[in-house]
Amino acid sequence: MAKQECDKPGCTCGAHHTELPDGVEEIKQAHNLGRRNFIKYAGFAGIGMGISPAIPWWLQDKGRINEMIKNPAVQNGKAQRITLLHTSDIHGQLDIHDEFFWENGKAAYKKRGGFATLQTLIKELRSQNPSNTLLLDGGDCFQGSGITSLTQGHAMMPLMDKLKYDLVLPGNWEVVYGKKILQRNMGEYHAAKVCANMFNNDDTEQGTMFPPYQVFSFGNTRIGFIGYNDPLTPIRQSPAYSKGIRFTKPEEDLQKYVKILREEKGCTMVFVVSHMGLAQQLNLANEPCAEGVDYILGADTHERIREPLHGKYSKITEPGAFASFVGKLDIVIEDGKIKDEHYELIDVDPEKYKEDEEMKHLVESIKKPYQKELSTVIGQTKTPLVRYYIIETPMDNLITDAVIWKMKTDFVVSNGFRFCPPLVPDPATGLADITNEYLWSMLPVNSEVKTADVTGKQVLDWLEKELENVFAKDATKRFGGWFIRFQGMQVTFTINKKKGERVQTVKIKGEMLDPAKTYSMAACEREGDPDSMLCRMMDVHNPARGGILLHDVLKGYLAKFSPVAPVVEGRAIATDASPDLLTQVSEGVPYQFR
Repeated sequence: MAKQECDKPGCTCGAHHTELPDGVEEIKQAHNLGRRNFIKYAGFAGIGMGISPAIPWWLQDKGRINEMIKNPAVQNGKAQRITLLHTSDIHGQLDIHDEFFWENGKAAYKKRGGFATLQTLIKELRSQNPSNTLLLDGGDCFQGSGITSLTQGHAMMPLMDKLKYDLVLPGNWEVVYGKKILQRNMGEYHAAKVCANMFNNDDTEQGTMFPPYQVFSFGNTRIGFIGYNDPLTPIRQSPAYSKGIRFTKPEEDLQKYVKILREEKGCTMVFVVSHMGLAQQLNLANEPCAEGVDYILGADTHERIREPLHGKYSKITEPGAFASFVGKLDIVIEDGKIKDEHYELIDVDPEKYKEDEEMKHLVESIKKPYQKELSTVIGQTKTPLVRYYIIETPMDNLITDAVIWKMKTDFVVSNGFRFCPPLVPDPATGLADITNEYLWSMLPVNSEVKTADVTGKQVLDWLEKELENVFAKDATKRFGGWFIRFQGMQVTFTINKKKGERVQTVKIKGEMLDPAKTYSMAACEREGDPDSMLCRMMDVHNPARGGILLHDVLKGYLAKFSPVAPVVEGRAIATDASPDLLTQVSEGVPYQFR
């Protein structure tokens, strides 16, 4: 069995160990918050073509693993086969759900995920290499669903421990409940923690929040892991979420830790567990500081990398989202040298893997106190609610439709989210129920809607900045993975133009934008922003909070207009990309989201 090592005195994993809660009492207490404090902690925030193998992938993978198992050196004990299992961006999604795929040039939907299904798959994969398997999570685990929002993430701790994770990294959304809750939740993992670039930054604490690296031993073989969260987190999220935390860039110290792991710790392989998004991870793999890193096990933008991408110094993988997929990397090491390796992305398919009854019962017991509230139907949709597209999505069109209906401003914007599984109508009825639980998945934080006046020039400058955030030539400046969402406005732009020159035309309420004219807008309040900022737009005029929560806006809209039927309708148009663009990373990379 792998032995996990840690430099912290008296600790083997850098964790604060607590007994697992038996189901519910402590979680109930998290829900007993005053409305104002609850809102504070749950505030609204804001292609290359792959080459298809001639042999079906499932036959290829089975054959490759059999070759590894039958390797004479592995069989006689001279070599070791080590297996790494990788999940990320689970976002509190505990049940089997609709999942989006891109097949034959169009969207396709299949059932995937569920923690009980995931448990069965993990058990099966561990049984194939029981002594030498590690299970890792790359962050954004305990935020993004109804049960996580109502318990400030606490519901996920016993479930993740039931899966027996070995190593966990905090993601950019792990900060949403504030520093103290982040520390509490991370401390309750029995897994080892790792993150090199999150530092205490207040009057009472200094230094790293988590161990910068971890080492696992398999007999005489050692493997090291260095962790990095997105250094842009304080910009991407509401600034208040990261209060008391300082982030640094991996370029500042990655090579230092690589040398420690290689030279002092004697590691045969070094991995970076990263939550920075595919663009930043590809960039890092080409930087000299990544020399000596074998793989960057990436996360954040929910990319489904089915064959590792190759940078100059490191390979990159990313395992999708919502517990719908598991990345599996098998490595054969002999005499301190890598003799063979194989990677695959495995679907968490409920048709292939029967739900684990113990896990299913634990999920049900944790959700039980909230089940009546979460299962309440608030509306219906006739079209799939989906959020995977980079430029415009039906789901965010629904949200911004609701806000402009309620606020009656010239236009509205939403920072949107990359996460939320699709919701697909039943073929028999042509409808899908939208529940409170799904509302929390669409909008896992729930702030007041804020209005302000802005000039056309401000809107134009802001759009250019938002496009730079998504499509910057410098990958280290890209974040999020999607363009801003809006209603009442139509924007045409060119991705491959220079910074500040991408916007081609802007219309507000059907008329061409007038730079000198003043327009009214509504958007989400980001906790910690100056009052004169709205959705990252600076120096707005007459800002006003109306005491209206975003969830209430959506509930009112659905009560009046259900069933809804949102579609992509050309609110945002790229002159040099399809409306179904599915990734920020499109140039020089043999990758296609599918």
